[in-house]
Amino acid sequence: MKRNLLLVCTLAIVFGCSTPFVKAQGVGRAPDPATVRNPEEETLSMHDLIVARHYFKQKKAYRAALDRCLDIFTRTPNFSRIDETLYLAGMSSLLLSEKKGKQAPNVSADKLREEARAYFTRLVKEYPDSSFRNRAEDGLRNLGGAPQAQSAK
Repeated sequence: MKRNLLLVCTLAIVFGCSTPFVKAQGVGRAPDPATVRNPEEETLSMHDLIVARHYFKQKKAYRAALDRCLDIFTRTPNFSRIDETLYLAGMSSLLLSEKKGKQAPNVSADKLREEARAYFTRLVKEYPDSSFRNRAEDGLRNLGGAPQAQSAK
């Protein structure tokens, strides 16, 4: 009996002392979306990115690659590989605007060029340390605007 009472008292002290160090989750402020990731959504988005890469590189199916990227943007805006997704979306839009690849574009070339510029600009501004940044800057130059001119807006 004394042993059980000692065990209960010890547990009460341990849990009682640890309570001030425990923070309530989600109380008082919203979580930072850049750090909170749903593992299931992350897995689905990674699969979509792999498929988008395949469509882009092997099949030259730029519209299909762009559609996969748009699915990622919609489902998982804080995806861990969003920089690569932005680059693929930008390149797919750019190449579709130039009527390259095996699929016909479903919107005007001007709209596709505008979308490509938006994807590349976002990548350059929001992910300056990305390995895709230099390629995005090249894409912006190809669209007729230096990255510095884009970031001044």
